[in-house]
Amino acid sequence: MRHHLFFIAVLVFVTSLASQQKIGIAGETTLRPELLTFRAKNVSAAQPAPQRPALKLPLKDPRIVVSKSKRRLELHADGRLVRTYKIGLGLNPVPDKQRQGDRATPEGEFYVFTKNDKSAFYLSLGISYPNVEDAQRGLRNHLISRAQHDAIVKAIKRKATPPQNTALGGDIYIHGNGAGSDWTWGCVALENEDIHELFQAIPVGTTVIITP
Repeated sequence: MRHHLFFIAVLVFVTSLASQQKIGIAGETTLRPELLTFRAKNVSAAQPAPQRPALKLPLKDPRIVVSKSKRRLELHADGRLVRTYKIGLGLNPVPDKQRQGDRATPEGEFYVFTKNDKSAFYLSLGISYPNVEDAQRGLRNHLISRAQHDAIVKAIKRKATPPQNTALGGDIYIHGNGAGSDWTWGCVALENEDIHELFQAIPVGTTVIITP
């Protein structure tokens, strides 16, 4: 009888040990929530999120350079690179913008003609598309009239707002609401924290160069 009881006790102990081993193999989800929290805090402490130093404002001779193929916006000041931001583009991201509704992001040299702190896309910087080259192409391809061409050229020379409602299109902005994909109708999109920093640093009139 004693032998039987001893055998049963050994069997219960072995079964319990195996069950504990299975729980360990199953993964961290079997740990108590407070242990998971403790572990997460330790990982966070060991690998802190990188903090970028604040920009020293005002910037001297700021300039924006957008590389469409690299999905990157660079902020230059005083002849050096001071920030790099990830961007999203238009739904038709590769070609240069040609006309209204093509959802392409334009290429060329522009400037910031306005700043909008009440944008539907958090914050936005207006880009002076169409430029003189766009106007010349539009006239040549019979997309716009001579009067529209001349109005665009006149606005660019004054660094004012070029006509936004011709067949060439308009309303091209650098704005927020996310840089995770190409989702705009031709604009350049940044993460909200990035456009917030850029918005504070950039005055109206800043040069913007957009490259393929």
